[in-house]
Amino acid sequence: MRIALDTNRYVDLCRGEPRVLETVRSATSIGLPRVVLGEIRAGFLLGSQGPQNERMLLRFTNSPRVEILYPDDQTTHHYAKVFAQLRRRGTPLPANDIWIAAIVLQHEMALCTRDRHFSVLPQLVLC
Repeated sequence: MRIALDTNRYVDLCRGEPRVLETVRSATSIGLPRVVLGEIRAGFLLGSQGPQNERMLLRFTNSPRVEILYPDDQTTHHYAKVFAQLRRRGTPLPANDIWIAAIVLQHEMALCTRDRHFSVLPQLVLC
């Protein structure tokens, strides 16, 4: 399975959460949306172990199975569709989460997250 990690699941992975460890181990590839990378690094700046956390992140992102997922023009089309869908249904999501959903949909990956609000997007595979 091809997966993308949300910020909370990256944190769970670093903490050794067994379910996330197993999901990551069994994944054929792991995506890390650029938005998630920004959220992770923002957390480092607010914490007390920034340099240590950054080293761990670099070790993770240097793995051959990990790919940073950058938004591009195609991503904006996915974003627009998700945004309009949510607006029509009256189920808004935070802007960062719409970008995360858009890039995960673009790359046809399953999103590993603890955020239940992603379930309002039936086209998004969650793990």
